[in-house]
Amino acid sequence: MSTSVLYDVPGPRSTRRHRLYGVATAAVLLAGTAWVVAVLADKEQLSGEKWDFASDPDTWRAILTGLRGTLEVAFFSILLALAFGAVFAVGRLSERRWLRWPATAVIEFFRAVPLLLLILFVFLGYGDSMGRFWALVIALTLYNGSVLAEIFRAGVLAVPRGQREAALAIGLTKSQAMRLVLVPQAVRTMMPAIISQSVVALKDSALGYVIAYSELSHTAKDIYVFYNNPLQAGLLIAAVYVVLNYSLSKLAVFLEARQRRTTGGNATSAPTRVESGMGGVGAV
Repeated sequence: MSTSVLYDVPGPRSTRRHRLYGVATAAVLLAGTAWVVAVLADKEQLSGEKWDFASDPDTWRAILTGLRGTLEVAFFSILLALAFGAVFAVGRLSERRWLRWPATAVIEFFRAVPLLLLILFVFLGYGDSMGRFWALVIALTLYNGSVLAEIFRAGVLAVPRGQREAALAIGLTKSQAMRLVLVPQAVRTMMPAIISQSVVALKDSALGYVIAYSELSHTAKDIYVFYNNPLQAGLLIAAVYVVLNYSLSKLAVFLEARQRRTTGGNATSAPTRVESGMGGVGAV
């Protein structure tokens, strides 16, 4: 099919106009960049002295402590969110209303509540008894677990219906069909989405700043308060987050590519839009 059917090739006037727009946009961007650099230079934010903190061993010890706090929160919240999501996904897929409706209500509630408010609610309500660490972990678990429950449910529903019917035809119970046939197939297609949600959980751990939990963003505050360099401290901590999140994102890409190779490119991809209906396949 000719591309001109979908896109009209611009004529000489349109070409000149588009080039003019491109030049004007580039000029605006350059002017904006020059203005930002001038403001930073005027406030002495570009001097090398502002980066002296990076050569202080205490700075890196503080960053490693904050990194450890971030990774610990991320590890436990992701682990518990996976368990939470699996349990409530099974409940939402159940044919029994007394299981499906409460599971649906819990999932939809915690998906709808802003995570920042959820963290504050858990901390202010139970922080004295559980501490900042577990208050943050539980809040992240409830939110990310609810999202993972929908990922699990969508992954199971993405398995061809004939797989469940064949499992029931050979004498498996509904629970056995779910555990032995549907879930193993769904896990392979859900893995990239699970890794992506893990990246979200890792980034969301920065919200522990609001309850003064010692993670990377809180470490950045301690650094710039001591050295009076918020821009440089923020850039350094941002670079650490970029490395962490990029590594997990590349892992998701690797797993997705591996899944395509092992299935010959015919694997059913995990749905990106989960359904909000109350029905589902019988899990229990």
